[in-house]
Amino acid sequence: MRATTIHAPFDMRVEDVPDPVIKASTDVVVRVLRACICGSDLWAYRGESARQPGQRIGHEFLGLVEETGAEVRDFRVGDLVVAPFVWSDGTCEYCAEGLQTSCPSGGFWGSVGSDGGQGEAVRVPFADGTLVKLPAEAAGDDHLLTALLALSDVMGTGHHAALGAGVTKGSTVAVVGDGAVGLCGVLAARRLGAERIIALGRHTARTDIARGFGATDVVAERGEAAEAAVRALTGGQGAHAVIEAVGTEQSMRTAVNITRDGGAIGYVGVPHGSGTGLDLSVMFDRNIALRGGVAPVRAYIPELLPDILDGTIDPSPVFDLTVDLAGVPGGYRAMDERTALKVLVKP
Repeated sequence: MRATTIHAPFDMRVEDVPDPVIKASTDVVVRVLRACICGSDLWAYRGESARQPGQRIGHEFLGLVEETGAEVRDFRVGDLVVAPFVWSDGTCEYCAEGLQTSCPSGGFWGSVGSDGGQGEAVRVPFADGTLVKLPAEAAGDDHLLTALLALSDVMGTGHHAALGAGVTKGSTVAVVGDGAVGLCGVLAARRLGAERIIALGRHTARTDIARGFGATDVVAERGEAAEAAVRALTGGQGAHAVIEAVGTEQSMRTAVNITRDGGAIGYVGVPHGSGTGLDLSVMFDRNIALRGGVAPVRAYIPELLPDILDGTIDPSPVFDLTVDLAGVPGGYRAMDERTALKVLVKP
């Protein structure tokens, strides 16, 4: 089959690799119908996170079950399924608690020795604990498939951030980050009943999506100017709930400084850079809570799926460029150069 591999910074290739095969009785093989490039993939692309030459990449995909292991109970050949960005056994204490990202038997797509989502097919370990079945008729609906793909990561991650930030009905929310996760955080905050949602971003195409997702205000400034603008919009107090979806020192500092005393930050931006921007004494004095981390999206898919199916939420606008498998290297360039928000891949 064909799959995307990374060989060095900025060196992405689509190559022939061995077809996936069943290795354990709990495996399935999924033929990929939709995949995408994640903002976090760019850290490997830019050489800021290590990869072995030839390693697979991509952790968001949905597709059709092509083969099943002997002990797989919940899936049959031909089922349409979505995969969260980690696999998990579904039986450990962490999985029972809804923290599948800490499953001792779990792992990330594209890790050494595993298939990546940006290819024609994927071997899925622990299929019963990992995959979620989708309605068969969705396979023929291009728009719906695109929206459902967001369940593999960005929609669940935005929801995780909103929960960590304590978004409730009537609350004021600020969102730091105008990438796909930040935009899905806006959508999640609206879904949870936020009354006011302030999106921080300076790219009009992205802030237009934020407004469509429910943002009531947009702040284009950065740093201290952004902090002043948010405080001006909130009577000087700041937001009850702040979603941090970038992961840099500056973004975290901004998040702390725009949080209302007694409020909370939900952080899901993958940390990178020289520090976190956290001053615990400031957070202590102002009773600011910090919750978040790697989103256990497998726990959220059953809750979010019905709202996508009935149109209550539609995250599909975050995908603004579509490529075939051969176009994946160009898709990375487009995201790196910020000419694309999130690239959809149709193998």
